Amino acid sequence: MAGSAFYSAYIRDVDRSSKGSAYLMTNAKSAPGVFRVAALSSKTPQQFDLRPEAEARAAIAEQIGLSALRKLSFSGEIAPLGKRGWELSGTLGATVVQPCVVTLAPVTTRIDEEVTRRFLPAEEVLPEVDPGAEIEMPEDDTAEPLGDVIDTRAVMIEALTLALPLYPRAEDAELGEAVFAEDGAEPLRDADLKPFAALAALKNKASDDG
Repeated sequence: MAGSAFYSAYIRDVDRSSKGSAYLMTNAKSAPGVFRVAALSSKTPQQFDLRPEAEARAAIAEQIGLSALRKLSFSGEIAPLGKRGWELSGTLGATVVQPCVVTLAPVTTRIDEEVTRRFLPAEEVLPEVDPGAEIEMPEDDTAEPLGDVIDTRAVMIEALTLALPLYPRAEDAELGEAVFAEDGAEPLRDADLKPFAALAALKNKASDDG
């Protein structure tokens, strides 16, 4: 169920207008990469191939907190699953740039992921829960409630976000080094704090002697 919740909270639909500039879609159901379930064939899988251009990649990078998104592609198919379900299977490829958690230097990572989502009737994914009862997370995290449309762009951005390194680190960064900085300020490293630590130690020693 991660995709639908993620989409409602974070996804902004980005496409290109006739003038060539990026803009936010006002009618997501008619946008490229969004397929109406009623129009899908029950016999032939629906192919998709998303390759966002530079402006759309920049908007996605801003959404999910990347320094840059150099490459992004998501291709695959949507095939019938059982009597009322659909299965999306695809390959995600991306080249992302994130700040190093130690030095803030840019770290480039290549991501290649196989993605699967199963869109099923809501009653099969969201069991009824009595008022006040605890809600258990489903074991199958690929299952999504089936709606009127299947949005491959939302799946792409969610899958990319989940695949990002949590703690990107530059190759020459020392594990023990920490960097402290407010927005717009020069990073303050452990080495910069050592003189103050030494002064504090001397002050404590003087207090103990006194």
